[in-house]
Amino acid sequence: MIFIERMDHTIKKMKSQTANMLTIGNMAFGGAAVMAALNEAYNFSVLFIFIAAFLDRFDGIVARKLNQESELGKQLDSMSDIISFGVAPAILIYQLALSDFGIAGMVFTVIYISSGAFRLSRFNISESNGYFTGLPITAAGTVLTLSFFGLETFPSVVYMFLILICALLMISTFTLKKV
Repeated sequence: MIFIERMDHTIKKMKSQTANMLTIGNMAFGGAAVMAALNEAYNFSVLFIFIAAFLDRFDGIVARKLNQESELGKQLDSMSDIISFGVAPAILIYQLALSDFGIAGMVFTVIYISSGAFRLSRFNISESNGYFTGLPITAAGTVLTLSFFGLETFPSVVYMFLILICALLMISTFTLKKV
């Protein structure tokens, strides 16, 4: 009887943390993407960012379905997003295209990461109204990551503009209906 009660309690605890485990998985793959990019394993970096995006897509759905939404989960999700869709894509593109531009490449990379952090902070303090204000960092990070596939086609200077445009769109005040 005690064993069954313990199992039931353990299952309930695991269920209550399922969304947070997905979010931590997102963060782990984002961190792995950064390390892969720094070690010139660019294909793995791209793969890890896309796995992080997959996990990010489902953590909120799972939290709502299991009625486990929390302030902790919201903050943890934002911290995961800054790593997986801010730092990881920025480092990837910096290593592959922006490092050719020296200090300017570094500055544009930092502007992108800072804009992503600003965007997430603004999201965390705003009331949910069915609209995003500015481009979500997940979308900006996905655009940067997808641009990896154009490296053979486009000159490096295109990436200077792309990273800056993504940064500006994240901090802009246009509204976008949530899907």
